[in-house]
Amino acid sequence: MTTDPLLLTGEVQAATARLLGTAAVLDEVGLASASLLPGWSRGHVLAHLARNADGFVNLLTAARTGEPRPMYASPATRAGDIEAGAARTADAHLDDLRRSADRFGDAVAAMPAEAWTATVTTPGGPRVAAELVWCRLRELEVHHLDLAAGHRPADWPEGFAHRLLHEVATDLAGRPDVPAMVLRFDGTRHELVIGARDGAPVVTGPAPDLAAWLIGRGGADLLTIAPEGPVPNPPEWM
Repeated sequence: MTTDPLLLTGEVQAATARLLGTAAVLDEVGLASASLLPGWSRGHVLAHLARNADGFVNLLTAARTGEPRPMYASPATRAGDIEAGAARTADAHLDDLRRSADRFGDAVAAMPAEAWTATVTTPGGPRVAAELVWCRLRELEVHHLDLAAGHRPADWPEGFAHRLLHEVATDLAGRPDVPAMVLRFDGTRHELVIGARDGAPVVTGPAPDLAAWLIGRGGADLLTIAPEGPVPNPPEWM
C-alpha cells in the first residue's frame, strides 16, 4: 500500500463508505448493543470515529498553519464528547459521521505540499503530518471491526492488512513484554520475526487474521502454531 497521503485519501473514502453502509443498518437498539471494546456500545465506537476525524482536522490545521493545536483539548474532553454522543439517534450518528468525514477530506485537500513534512503532536507522540491519512484509515478499518456488525478482517483490503501487520509487528518487536514469535503468511515464505527466533513458535495464517489477532481483535482460532501449543498472547496495542 502506498504511503503517499494524497493517494491514500481514496482508501479513506472507500473505508468511510463501508463504515457508513454498516452504520446505516443499525437502529437505536443496535447502536446500544455492546461493541468489541469493553465498556463501549456501538454508539460509543461511532461517536469516537466522528470525533477522531475532527481530531485529525486539528492536526492537519496545525501542520498547514504552523500554529500549535492539539488533537483533542484534553483526554477528559475527548472521553466526555464520546460519552455524550454515544446515545444519539441512528440518524444523528450517520449525519455526524458524514459531516466529520467531509471536514477531514476538506482539511486534507487544503494541505500544501510542504505542510506534509511538518511534525505534529498526537496523543501517542510526535508524527509527521504525512502519516495522518494512514492513521485515519487505520482507525476506520480497525474500529469498523469493533462494531461487531458483520465487518471482518477478511473484508480489509489486502494492502491495508499487510501494512497494518508490518506496522504492529515492528512496534511490538521492541517491547520487552512481547513473547517471541515468528509470523508466517499462508501460502508464502514471507515471515515477520518478533523477539528471538530460536525456539520461538511459528504462527501461520492469512495476513488479515494475523493482524487482527496481533491487535487483540480475535481470530486465534483461524491460525495454526508450530510446535503445537497455545497461541502466544500479545499485549494490548490499539
